Amino acid sequence: MTKKITITDIQSMRDSGSPIAMVTAYDYPSACLASEAGIPVILVGDTLGMVVLGYESTIPVTVDDMIHHAKAVVRGANRSHVVVDMPFGSYQSGWQDALRNATKILQESGCDSVKIEGGSRSAKTIKHLVEAGIPVMGHIGLTPQSVKQLGGFKVQGKTPRDAVHLIADAKDIVSAGAYAIVLELIPAALSQMITQRIAVPTIGIGAGPFCGGQVQVLHDILGLYRKFEPKHAKKFHEVGEDILRALLEYRNQVENRIFPSAKESFYMDDHALDLIRSQLPVLDDSLSSAARILAEQDYQLIAKASEHEKTVVDS
Repeated sequence: MTKKITITDIQSMRDSGSPIAMVTAYDYPSACLASEAGIPVILVGDTLGMVVLGYESTIPVTVDDMIHHAKAVVRGANRSHVVVDMPFGSYQSGWQDALRNATKILQESGCDSVKIEGGSRSAKTIKHLVEAGIPVMGHIGLTPQSVKQLGGFKVQGKTPRDAVHLIADAKDIVSAGAYAIVLELIPAALSQMITQRIAVPTIGIGAGPFCGGQVQVLHDILGLYRKFEPKHAKKFHEVGEDILRALLEYRNQVENRIFPSAKESFYMDDHALDLIRSQLPVLDDSLSSAARILAEQDYQLIAKASEHEKTVVDS
């Protein structure tokens, strides 16, 4: 049995200076590919609200949404550590609600840990979850669930005062027991300061090259989400364009009766076909005129396919 990556392994990667690659996944095929590629950490992010469910933000995503997608990812993640976002409203009302929802996520999805947004304000909640045996990844800087309060998707920590607050946030949630921290949309120099001042891995997204690892949304790095292209994301392949071309070609072949061809069709034994032909007059008596027309069309297609197959075999 393949050994799953644990939070201890993630810490060891940080201690040895090995950069940690982390990517989002929201379904079984994506998780299989990420795991096969050797991605050590997979995030089931509440970004699924935007890139999978079509919402304008992450706010409408529910606990049940997260569990539904996390189950699929866990089934596909062979070795990767799977962390699941706790969505908006699942922990803000107090640590008791957070503990209940985090427990539900772990029990029903089979994931390995959860992620909670917020710095010092979330420290108490993180502490209670960790004490209950639930591994927690923190998340500071731009926290998408608070984007309305932050005034939009803006870089955080650009002023001395805001930078000091973010450093304090990081220290507080590490003290609370977080095993790692996502740093989102903060200046590279600040992320380096934070990374040097805490003893757990930092995972950057739009936070420069000095973090202990990086996380990206799968749909961004593959060019699958065409509605919004963040500055911090790099397209490693234009899969979206490839898919679009494939769909256009599929539509073209269907409309021009090129697909399906004999190669994609199935055939009958000639003796069975002869028997059906001999019985068609009897069958026609019990069919409506419209159905008879359709049956005759099907019959002609079957006969043509059978003759083609016979020709291929004989040749």
